[in-house]
Amino acid sequence: RFVPERMMVPFSFPLSKCALWDPVPRGDVIGSHITYYRNPKLSMMEKTLRLAYRHAKQNEKKLFSCFLLGTLAVDEDGEGITLTIDRFDPGREV
Repeated sequence: RFVPERMMVPFSFPLSKCALWDPVPRGDVIGSHITYYRNPKLSMMEKTLRLAYRHAKQNEKKLFSCFLLGTLAVDEDGEGITLTIDRFDPGREV
């Protein structure tokens, strides 16, 4: 599937105190998009969704941070990928 370059957004890593690699770009710029060669599917456990929903309703803030954890697997036929979200972590305020 062709993805126009104007739809691609460069990604960056969060700031840290020490770098694990040299951040200077090397070579030509290339585009990388998860849906370029694969058909993505999202699967989420009902229990995880209910926990996230309940946490959002009980939270007094309009915006809050949390984590949804899961696994990413390539389908048996090699044509698609499946992201299975199976855990909810509300995180910490500190």
